[in-house]
Amino acid sequence: MTIVSLANVGLWFCIIVLAIYTLRHYFFTLNRLFGRHRQPFVDIMQADWPSLIVFVPAHNESRVVRDSMDALLTCDYPLERLRIVPIDDRSEDDTRAILLEYAANYPDLIVPFLRDGGTPGKAAALAEAMAMHQGEIHLVFDADYIPGQRLLKQLVSPFFDPEVGAVMGRVVPLNVGLSLLTRMLDLERAGGYQVDQQARMNLRLVPQYGGTVGGVRRAALDHVGGWRADSLAEDTDLTVRLVVNGWDVVYQNRSECYEEVPETWESRIRQIKRWAKGHNQALRRYVFQLIRNRRALPTLQVVDGVLLLGVFMVPIVLMIGWICTITLFYVGYPPAWGRVTVLAIASFNTVGNFAAFFQVAAASRLDGSRERIRMLPFLFLGFLVSTFAVGRAALSRASWLRGQPMEWQKTERHRAVRSNNGKGTGSAPGASA
Repeated sequence: MTIVSLANVGLWFCIIVLAIYTLRHYFFTLNRLFGRHRQPFVDIMQADWPSLIVFVPAHNESRVVRDSMDALLTCDYPLERLRIVPIDDRSEDDTRAILLEYAANYPDLIVPFLRDGGTPGKAAALAEAMAMHQGEIHLVFDADYIPGQRLLKQLVSPFFDPEVGAVMGRVVPLNVGLSLLTRMLDLERAGGYQVDQQARMNLRLVPQYGGTVGGVRRAALDHVGGWRADSLAEDTDLTVRLVVNGWDVVYQNRSECYEEVPETWESRIRQIKRWAKGHNQALRRYVFQLIRNRRALPTLQVVDGVLLLGVFMVPIVLMIGWICTITLFYVGYPPAWGRVTVLAIASFNTVGNFAAFFQVAAASRLDGSRERIRMLPFLFLGFLVSTFAVGRAALSRASWLRGQPMEWQKTERHRAVRSNNGKGTGSAPGASA
């Protein structure tokens, strides 16, 4: 095959893949604007609540962990059915001392798990801690997340359906107004949860268990083999294994929890690189397994699962398309086909970007905060940074492709450190609602 033929095939492959993801953006957005909204469990507030264990993995989280623990202590879940297990995962700051202080004040409710060694990373810490507890439902919150008072019941209620294996709530940034980056991430979160996740829920596809504001049924977790300690994206990894083994994943759009998004570009790039490596690791492990189960699963669910696994390869596909286009230009590709190629690439860049902008704009309208739409043009900057970060993650020694161990990189925290008298300077949980 000549270089022209190879570049031509590669280019049209990229165009087809990118067009599929573009149509996916439009389809999900139109569903959220005009389709039926499925939220079958969120209003259950009176029930015989099952035993619940809330895990809070923490590695060097002294800046934020007090806010999370205080919020959990105000939740309205029956105390006799609740246990809070903060996990100190090899912290080098005051995280352990803070957690032991809370355990001393609430000995019947808070039982910290102290980890001094073992495989680094959230999945490994959760695997060790959960082995020590047998509650029916396990919820997981990152240490910087601040749950609302009713959130625990809202996340537990879907588990009254015996086919539900995992539940995910909505993530809302609480430090929105601090920089251009945090405002852009607020838009991204709105599009991803208000539109993307809820559309999957509406269409009975594959809502993603996000691993930060959600929970898993202990029986389902055991059924699929527990947490994989070597996974960088333990949430995506678990989502696919649950779906392949016949468990449902539920998304609760009204079950909001408040997070601190990255405030610096360096922190954001590290976060994206970790997500990309972990997601592509799950792609390598499970894409063919998911396709092989197409007879046991609905066809659209299999297609959505494959597209979900491949989402962090889209920037790579886009870069390959650019390379193929430049190659064809410099080898003197026939003008007629060259015009078609330029038109196809230009059409994708226009329609594709507008598809993502349309999704974010729809989310802002559904949230009743139309002023945020003025930030849409700046998303192109975020798109370029994400493309660069994902490209570096995918091509950095291609460790996810070879199956080599990968290093866990924690997201930097920026919130002001709280004193032990409980009078902190952090943002109020409702600041971004």
